[in-house]
Amino acid sequence: MEIFKEMAKHGHEQLIFNFDHTTGLKAIIAIHNTTLGPALGGCRMLPYVSEEQAIEDALRLSEGMTYKAAAAGLDFGGGKAVIIGDPANDKSEALFRAFGRFLDTLGGRYLVGEDVGTNEQDLLHCAKETSYIVGLPEAYGGSGDTGDMTAVGVIAAIQAALTYRFGTPSLKGRRIAIQGLGKVGYQLARHAHDEGADVVAADINPHVVGKAASELHIEPADPWTILETHCDILAPCALGNVVNHETIDKLDCQIIAGSANNQLEDVSMGELLRERGILYAPDFITNAGGLIQVANELTGYREDRVRHQVENIYELLLSVFQRADEDQRSTVSVAMEMVEERINMLHNIHRIFAEHYSK
Repeated sequence: MEIFKEMAKHGHEQLIFNFDHTTGLKAIIAIHNTTLGPALGGCRMLPYVSEEQAIEDALRLSEGMTYKAAAAGLDFGGGKAVIIGDPANDKSEALFRAFGRFLDTLGGRYLVGEDVGTNEQDLLHCAKETSYIVGLPEAYGGSGDTGDMTAVGVIAAIQAALTYRFGTPSLKGRRIAIQGLGKVGYQLARHAHDEGADVVAADINPHVVGKAASELHIEPADPWTILETHCDILAPCALGNVVNHETIDKLDCQIIAGSANNQLEDVSMGELLRERGILYAPDFITNAGGLIQVANELTGYREDRVRHQVENIYELLLSVFQRADEDQRSTVSVAMEMVEERINMLHNIHRIFAEHYSK
């Protein structure tokens, strides 16, 4: 891998490698763009098969966080940390405290929350060494679990898509297929059930599927074929890259709106979805609820303000859908263009002030 070439391709600012011999910590921090403010993003821990795979994940996810923050109207940039290791076997207090020490050396340039493979307890260990942590439990001064607020944002996205496609935001009688019943997917299933939707869902953990079937009366599905389910709404809520050259022709839905990051293999998938008549709610807008929640911790957390900002996802997506139709372009390309317009606008403002103070 030509690292600087990869960074230049998507405009990354920094790629930082952190190694601690004592704890075995191998962490990579990618900072994509800090035009709007300090980078904000989660820390992911996975048993990556190679260092190159870990680097690619950090670069890809940090870029997504820039778009997510900008689209949500937040004054933060995008960053992501990845730790190479098995979250089931390699975690320790010492490892996450070592990560916290490295994070602290950045002086607030990057703020961290949880992500796949990490949890509140891991963040609490980090918080013993640094104050640049978001998403802590309420008892420790944070706003708590972000799963429900993220699901609220996904519901808003689904309602926007239903309104645009069918003229009504109602989920009643609509069939929604949810891939992944993690902390967001499960809450999404609960909200969709409460709204009267017919929910079919899948997860690689059979116990959580059984719980959802018992509590929410969902229809269980095979996790390997859930993407092919006949439905009105497909909600990817697991890992990314699920809409790709192998799966796109098998999709049997009218709308895609879910919480997973980087759902499209690449931007060209957006155009293929448009050609197939599938309305795609770009994931970096749809799943922004959790980011909005933790960002508000840094300005004085208020749940009513957070909920208002998350519910604005509805109006934002309506404008994306309208502009995409008018321009005969994919929704993802339009959403990315709107984000870039905002970043460029604020870049020019920040440049003016920088020139003023440099005189």
